[in-house]
Amino acid sequence: MKATKVLFISQEVMPYLPESEISTICRQLPQGIQERGKEIRNFMPRFGCINERRNQLHEVIRLSGMNLIIDDTDHPLIIKVASIQSARMQIYFIDNDDYFQRKGTVADDDGTEYEDNDERCIFFARGVLETVKKLRWTPDIIHCHGWITALAPLYIKKVYSDDPFFSNSKIVYSVYDHDFQNKFRPNFSEMLRLDGITDEDVASIVGKEATFADLSKFAMQFSDGVIQGSANINEEVKSAALSSGLPFLDYQQPDVYIDAYNEFYDKVWENANK
Repeated sequence: MKATKVLFISQEVMPYLPESEISTICRQLPQGIQERGKEIRNFMPRFGCINERRNQLHEVIRLSGMNLIIDDTDHPLIIKVASIQSARMQIYFIDNDDYFQRKGTVADDDGTEYEDNDERCIFFARGVLETVKKLRWTPDIIHCHGWITALAPLYIKKVYSDDPFFSNSKIVYSVYDHDFQNKFRPNFSEMLRLDGITDEDVASIVGKEATFADLSKFAMQFSDGVIQGSANINEEVKSAALSSGLPFLDYQQPDVYIDAYNEFYDKVWENANK
């Protein structure tokens, strides 16, 4: 049995953001997986530095219009889309004036990371999942790239576990060496709570100023497989991945990773459906 539908939730995608390890993989991998016969969907944040006119982004009215409540405040969810014609591939963008209208991605021009990156993680993950439901599309594999996607595994497994769009989805989490320095705020675990999330689920981060390692391990707690996306990653995170008992794919060279990831998706899918 093989997985046939893969949802990519990505922190960065070329050409919408500058070339980096994550943005390159998240541009090439979906195309490669699509060319290998799987159906795909792609999501990323609509960071303020993305030129909408040059990249021909436009709002998808039928998908927009929902409000997400975070820390008792309503935040409108805006969905935009653009196409990479050469790859026959669409990218959906999660947008909101409060979170994604700044010139930077996760930090300002001086390199100071935004204090509300924790809330932005929450909004992005929830926005993606609500939009996939509106698309009426049921992914077999959900592949999360980058720490801003780290809450998607929690929400899929605990909040959407009985939802027919996600009840059978398996989650692969890629860890990169692209981390953050400013710890998340102590009330992070309270802000992310929704119906279905128990005290036990968030015990590892309750009251903590969560670090990159804390957030990565939290994401793996609700994942079905882990990929080492960079040649070198946080040792604490890698140790946790190796001892988790989850299927683990070590770093793959650029010339072979697409086939390796494709095989890994099928392995995770088969293991879960034995």
